Amino acid sequence: MKDYTAPSILSGFMELLPDDQIKFNKMLETIKGTYERFGFVPIDTPVIEKSEILLAKSGGETEKQIYRFNKGDSDLSLRFDLTVPLARYVAQHFNSLTFPFRRYQTGKVFRGERAQKGRFREFYQCDIDIVGNETLDIINDAEILSVIYSTFRALGFEKFKIKISNRKVLNGFFEYLGTANKSDILRVIDKIGKIDGKSFKEELVKTGLKNDVIKKIIAFINIKGNVDSIITQLSEMEIDNKLFRDGINELKSVCGYVEYFNIPISNYMIDTTIARGLDYYTGTVYETFLDDYPSIGSVCSGGRYENLAQSYTDRKLPGVGISIGLTRLFYQLKEAGFITEENISTPTKLLVIPMEETMNNALDFATKIREAGIPTEIFFNECKFAKKFSYADKLGIPYVVVIGSDEIAAKEFKLKDMKTGEQKTMRTEDIINTLKTI
Repeated sequence: MKDYTAPSILSGFMELLPDDQIKFNKMLETIKGTYERFGFVPIDTPVIEKSEILLAKSGGETEKQIYRFNKGDSDLSLRFDLTVPLARYVAQHFNSLTFPFRRYQTGKVFRGERAQKGRFREFYQCDIDIVGNETLDIINDAEILSVIYSTFRALGFEKFKIKISNRKVLNGFFEYLGTANKSDILRVIDKIGKIDGKSFKEELVKTGLKNDVIKKIIAFINIKGNVDSIITQLSEMEIDNKLFRDGINELKSVCGYVEYFNIPISNYMIDTTIARGLDYYTGTVYETFLDDYPSIGSVCSGGRYENLAQSYTDRKLPGVGISIGLTRLFYQLKEAGFITEENISTPTKLLVIPMEETMNNALDFATKIREAGIPTEIFFNECKFAKKFSYADKLGIPYVVVIGSDEIAAKEFKLKDMKTGEQKTMRTEDIINTLKTI
């Protein structure tokens, strides 16, 4: 008896059946469509880059997570995000690009970290960035917030919060405190909402901070209220630090512009404790959370950086951008029940079933339907009629037409709705018009 290798994939890699892949692709196309409506242009960079390029400004944990290998004399790596390839791309093609350069990219990235439920080693990212040449106006930061809002509305969400802050506020605050263990403090701040107030204070004590500094940190993270109230509270803090003040002014400008993008106040807020990417982002930062699915965590993040391509060119290229981790988002939403279980395993809208003597006519009929832009499939296999209709039902094909000699003679066909069982006799043009509406 022949031995077979058991079919399987590596942990941390997602593989979908057709019905889920269709839903995934629909989300992907929705995101891309929204990006394009804001004037972002697509680019596509190689999955494999030179290791020296990917590691030019990375190290530590990032270097440990990279899939790196040698082919001949070449030291190669799989891209771990879409931002580093963008930096290389802009530096390499600088003279051929028009600035501000508004790009979007969707594609797979790879990280060799420990696989966990809902976290993957291979996953899709959907990024946008606006890159300037020497300067980039702060209004671009506000427009990014508008893109986030429009994207998640297009995906079907109403209740979500885009949390914004400015990295200069947090950096300036730490400068004012004179803290040397900034990373340790940030790790504690990142636990807000996960531990109680007493435990939070105990964690800060473990970092070696003095009691008066801890009180100032607790007062800072407890700043709450609406947008205007938080900006007022920040402005009234007696903190003599230029970076802190610059951050407040930028935050005030972004929020002032946001009003003109018609984003409901219920969908965005200021949160000065956003602690991710401290060493990377230099200005505005964003984190997006779905109100009904808080356990998912942030579903879209990003921010402003002062010099995108400093590892590859001496040109100053400031930018602002965001990223959606679509693979993780899709998986988490499916687990939470947001992704419907509707039976659609094919893009086909119409299944044409020809009788033996009408094959040529059926081919002609199906071609006309396809030319009208309607996904159409012809059932070629010989089997009982019940099995042919069962095929359409299992795949979720919404309509079926049987082509027989009587239909050809009359130039009219019975369009069957597979969900209701209703049949309507129609001419080809009417069938096309009906199918265009679904």
